Amino acid sequence: MKEIDRLIQGHTKNWRLSRMAAVDRNVLRLAVFELLADLETPGTVVINEALEIAKKYSTNESAQFVNGILDSIKNDLQQERRTE
Repeated sequence: MKEIDRLIQGHTKNWRLSRMAAVDRNVLRLAVFELLADLETPGTVVINEALEIAKKYSTNESAQFVNGILDSIKNDLQQERRTE
């Protein structure tokens, strides 16, 4: 969880995890875990599922917030995997 939180925190600007809505924070954590652990599921699928959860249980603004963070993390992880 520390690695996941570190990744999320590194891709947010002026947002501490403690300031995020609980739903948003936990959706991000779950999606980042999937991006790290499940290499077979495309990142876009993971993000789309996270957005659906955020829209249903949080707000539309939350979906945009979650999308921006997850897309940034996905791109960085893809770049890291290419260089390995």
